[in-house]
Amino acid sequence: MGIGQKLLTSAIGTFKSAKRIGDRTIERLSDEELNRTPASESNSIAIIVKHLHGNMISRWTDFLTTDGEKPTRQRDAEFEGEPLTKEELLRLWESGWDTLFRALEQLGESDLLRTVRIRGEAHTVIKAIQRQASHYGYHVGQIVYIGKLIRNGQWDSLSIPKKKP
Repeated sequence: MGIGQKLLTSAIGTFKSAKRIGDRTIERLSDEELNRTPASESNSIAIIVKHLHGNMISRWTDFLTTDGEKPTRQRDAEFEGEPLTKEELLRLWESGWDTLFRALEQLGESDLLRTVRIRGEAHTVIKAIQRQASHYGYHVGQIVYIGKLIRNGQWDSLSIPKKKP
């Protein structure tokens, strides 16, 4: 396996890890908790999922051939709207991740230095993947943090728990 294929395998693993942490957070919360906004300038988990879905569909559909900011995307609308049920939220969550993984799994080593555009700006495929890994990691971290805030003392760690006396 060449270094490019190892990079792709590593990127897919990074995205799968982020998704798994998000999955485990979402499964622990009720519809009401998923739609709760922890502060006036914050977003609920449901809003963050809507944003991630919109971003993933836009970025990863026709990834190599069209700009990652599709003209059909309504980014501002991702931060508005009625509450979602967990079922609705999970449909968006899975659809976004499925689109991302399908796009990544179609890439080969020879694609990594190709140029793609995001909002008209040129990126290598490597840079575009790194950009999105950072963006999604940021938002999954928010999802976990909001879940911990909401559940407070009823939260079981998703990683290595703190040692308690």
